[in-house]
Amino acid sequence: MITSIFTVGGWTMLSRVLGFVRDVMIAGLIGPGPIMDAFVAAFRLPNMFRRFFAEGAFNAAFVPMFSKRLEAGEDSDGFASLAFSGLALVLLFVVALAMIFMPALVWATAEGFSGDERFDLTVEFGRVVFPYIFFISLAALLSGVLNSGGRFVAAAAAPVLLNVILCTTMGVALWTGGSVPGALVWSIPFAGVAQLMLVWVAARRGGHSVRPVRPRWTPAMRQLVRIAVPAALAGGVMQINLLVGQQVASNFESAVSWLYAADRLYQLPLGVVGIAVGIVLLPDLSRRLRADDSTGARMALSRAGEVSLALTIPCAVALVVIPIPLITVLFQRGNFGFDDTAATALAVSIYGLGLPAFVLQKVLQPIYFAREDTKRPFYYALVSLVVNAALAIGLAPAIGWIAAAVGTTVAGWAMVWLLARGVRPFGDVARFDDRFRSRIWRICVASAVMGAALWALMLTLSPFFGFPGWRWLALLLLIALGSVVYYFAGRMVGAFRKSELKAALRRQR
Repeated sequence: MITSIFTVGGWTMLSRVLGFVRDVMIAGLIGPGPIMDAFVAAFRLPNMFRRFFAEGAFNAAFVPMFSKRLEAGEDSDGFASLAFSGLALVLLFVVALAMIFMPALVWATAEGFSGDERFDLTVEFGRVVFPYIFFISLAALLSGVLNSGGRFVAAAAAPVLLNVILCTTMGVALWTGGSVPGALVWSIPFAGVAQLMLVWVAARRGGHSVRPVRPRWTPAMRQLVRIAVPAALAGGVMQINLLVGQQVASNFESAVSWLYAADRLYQLPLGVVGIAVGIVLLPDLSRRLRADDSTGARMALSRAGEVSLALTIPCAVALVVIPIPLITVLFQRGNFGFDDTAATALAVSIYGLGLPAFVLQKVLQPIYFAREDTKRPFYYALVSLVVNAALAIGLAPAIGWIAAAVGTTVAGWAMVWLLARGVRPFGDVARFDDRFRSRIWRICVASAVMGAALWALMLTLSPFFGFPGWRWLALLLLIALGSVVYYFAGRMVGAFRKSELKAALRRQR
């Protein structure tokens, strides 16, 4: 399981690094303003619905059901084909409705755009990018098929294609003198087709015959829908919270762009660690519970939580301590100025406080989903949404657009508290073991030592961040030295052992 987490995390890291290249190009070539605000709001629409129809709903409901059929030697591919066809039919209907009612959809998610040029631009961009949901949702279902069989590479590599295509088209547009925003928007649906074809071919080579069939309302599909409906909200709660934040931020100039840049930064460790753990842990727990392996399930949960927090807590500390150098190097160029850097850094710090919560959600939710229990996470998500909306909307008159980030972070911790309380009736299988409890406080101590070192190093290297030619070198040196401090501090306090790290690396090779 740990090896698979590193595999998914490695490909996700490549995708997120390319995503940073994409976002740096967007910030530099387009910059904060009406066009970037419109693109961010438009592109968030298919991403939100993808959480509902793919990652949030179908992965939570489909993967455990498919994994159990695969483990039992039942007709798993037939079940997957029915799910594939049913999902495609629903997606066609949703895309058609969205294309017709796009102005209403934009108003519902970015009401502050009404009355200025951003509204019409978002509607125009939204109609181009929304079909992306059709292709990426079907690709996510096929990724679930691959993941259930222990094949993670193709599914994890698929997002790389999106960023490669987007960066390439923007570069070509700049080189030929074409419209960069136009090239960016129109390349998104074509990237979705490429991602779908990649996982389709990988599934065929993996021995899975998933193909379009006539949709039928069978008992298995009825059960899938019953589980998937509440999972749609439970799995997509973070995206919904971000949309609430966008609704608040849309009433402040450039705030949508600032939150988008901050979101991209904290999504790097979340994607590499949290999402990778969730992808690997769900089918693993499903198979172990099917085989009545309670001891193995508890071990898998505890090690997933331990690895997640060992990688996430130092990232959270870094986001809180050195956001200015990070934003300066990654985004401050072209139309992205110093004031934009300061505003984005504030949001990054607040999101950093919530990063461990966002990752812990990915660790705790599979406990419910593996048991086909999506109702309670649904109720917890509702509470989290209420907390987020109350804080984001209620605090906006007092503290402005940053209330959106505050609401997202507090709601994330509220969700974790509810998930942790809710697993108690499952017994010891859903509790972290003694090794986890003895390591977690040591990880926090090592991260605190690293944070102090980062602060001192940032002050020492701060003159170099004023020179464009030295910024990247200074940031790389800051990250490298901080990582070394964390490693040795962790070794000294017993947060992890050298023998364990060597064993993990040997399994990865």
